[in-house]
Amino acid sequence: MRLTRRHLLLGASAGILVACGDAPVSTARPAKTTTAFRAVPNSGFDAWVAGFRTRAAARGIGANTLEAAFRGAGYLPGVVERDRKQTEFVRSVEDYLAIAASDEKIRTGRAMLARHAALLAEIESRYGVDPATVVAVWGLESRYGARRGDVPVISALSTLAYDGRRGAFFESQLMAALRILQRGDVTPARMTGSWAGAMGHTQFIPTTYEGFAVDFRGDGRRDIWSDDPTDALASAAAYLGKSGWQRGRPWGVEVRLPPGFDPNLTGRATSRDVASWRAQGVRLAGGGALPDHGVGSVIVPAGAQGPAFLVFRNFTVLTRYNNAEKYVIGVGHLSDRLRGGPPLRTAFPPDASGMTLDDRKDLQRRLSAAGFDTEGSDGVIGPKTQAAIRAYQARNGLPVTGEPTVALLRRLR
Repeated sequence: MRLTRRHLLLGASAGILVACGDAPVSTARPAKTTTAFRAVPNSGFDAWVAGFRTRAAARGIGANTLEAAFRGAGYLPGVVERDRKQTEFVRSVEDYLAIAASDEKIRTGRAMLARHAALLAEIESRYGVDPATVVAVWGLESRYGARRGDVPVISALSTLAYDGRRGAFFESQLMAALRILQRGDVTPARMTGSWAGAMGHTQFIPTTYEGFAVDFRGDGRRDIWSDDPTDALASAAAYLGKSGWQRGRPWGVEVRLPPGFDPNLTGRATSRDVASWRAQGVRLAGGGALPDHGVGSVIVPAGAQGPAFLVFRNFTVLTRYNNAEKYVIGVGHLSDRLRGGPPLRTAFPPDASGMTLDDRKDLQRRLSAAGFDTEGSDGVIGPKTQAAIRAYQARNGLPVTGEPTVALLRRLR
């Protein structure tokens, strides 16, 4: 399952994070934004679908299911364009965490913890995964249900399977989607998701859904699409629980490394018991001895000058959801903040232009105050902030680059 989730990294959580860099979190229902994913005539696609339907029928998909699934389905060029232009590593770890655990994301997440406290307690009792972790996954995957995706899954997966870049993989997902429809969990009209076929509050791809989605209330359907997140949250917990989640154990802890710490000891390939790390001089970032949560690894995702973490078994379990290190740290850190934990104690080093996160936040605030709205001040330089910088530069006769610099910040002060 790791490989399938990894293949859809940008179709789900990471794509959501990249997209929302300058935007506030909303808990409203998903807006209809399918204009970019309208179907267009394509005779080659039509021929491929005809052949696929024959293959699907031979593998047990009924005629009624096939007819309902492909009625109105079509080729989506926007899906192919998005697949060819994935931007998995655009964000630095610092920027990623600024989005993943933004003040707004924390406030909304805590509100969701309170709103669904009884449900989350039931889920923890059944699957052993704590509420904060479940809600943190929800926050990163769909912004607490606000961005579940509205692209027709059958059309998206058919388009990607026909396109052929990862044809066998997407055909397997399409076949799984048809089995879900045939089972009756959802109708074709309601089976919507991301451009890459990740679905619902928890952004499950079809094969992950088949393997781990649960009918928590026993109503006969595993519904991760509706406004009610019950089945989706339970399914996320079931996924983590069946992947080996250790109840009552953290994903990791922020640590302080001693001067001269051997960099060859960092990385997930080097695992030692806590006593060994203590002997190396590793301490909690806030001071004090390391807690013993079993064998762990020291990681330094932003290099030796940035935050360091000692990560445990639950870190590895979270990689089953998404194997990107920054994603796992994002879920883990957001879950810590939802429980009332502090921000990271170790600052990230300045970026390539010499600016810290606080500098970038200050720049955004000052641009907005000067009439060049950045639509937020999270310190993440996204398209809206770049547009504001360009507008300011043009207005003031400066070279129009859209790049944040120390000199620009000084000029605005």
